[in-house]
Amino acid sequence: MSLLARVLSIKGVFFGLSERDLLPEPIEQFRRWYAFARRAGCPWPNSFALATVGLDGRPAVRMMLLKGVDERGFVFFTHYVGRKASEMQRTPYAAMAFHWIELVRQVRIEGSIARLSWEESNAYFQSRPRASRIGAWASRQSEPLESRSLFNTRFREFERKFQGQEVPLPPHWGGYRLKPEIIEFWQGRPNRLHDRFQFRRESSGWVMRRLYP
Repeated sequence: MSLLARVLSIKGVFFGLSERDLLPEPIEQFRRWYAFARRAGCPWPNSFALATVGLDGRPAVRMMLLKGVDERGFVFFTHYVGRKASEMQRTPYAAMAFHWIELVRQVRIEGSIARLSWEESNAYFQSRPRASRIGAWASRQSEPLESRSLFNTRFREFERKFQGQEVPLPPHWGGYRLKPEIIEFWQGRPNRLHDRFQFRRESSGWVMRRLYP
């Protein structure tokens, strides 16, 4: 843990989180905490758990990477034909949880899900390393795979197919945006007497309230 992370962790744990520490706009508050996590040297500060509703009604969760956030919501990218895509297609709601353990902080987000435009997805796709772009074509995400060698063969096939040219955006790959309806900021405290503040989007705007630990 970096020195900055230690300092921020001690400050947060022993001085806690109060209403005056929070911005009135929760997305801006998230960006502030996210910037702290990056400067503090937290590994993979953009990693989060994404929870969806399974086709059988049961919850499903996996780790993802945040690729953008603004007033419209939180952006991530994946295949459109995998399990989570099928789940979000059927039930277009999801939840995110960021955990910066070095800072003893969490952020929980719930909201609706929508696909990004082709232009937004393509802009990000073209910024990825070439091998990652080829891998998006080679992968049949979430389908059974007989062996690693079969996947390697498919990768080489697409490598040859796109040799000497740009790798285009696959029709089965792109981005999603989670539009938040609830955002909770959690600051760890001694004896599990944590501070929790929830922002809920209402017709008049964001409404904040403190929650019991």
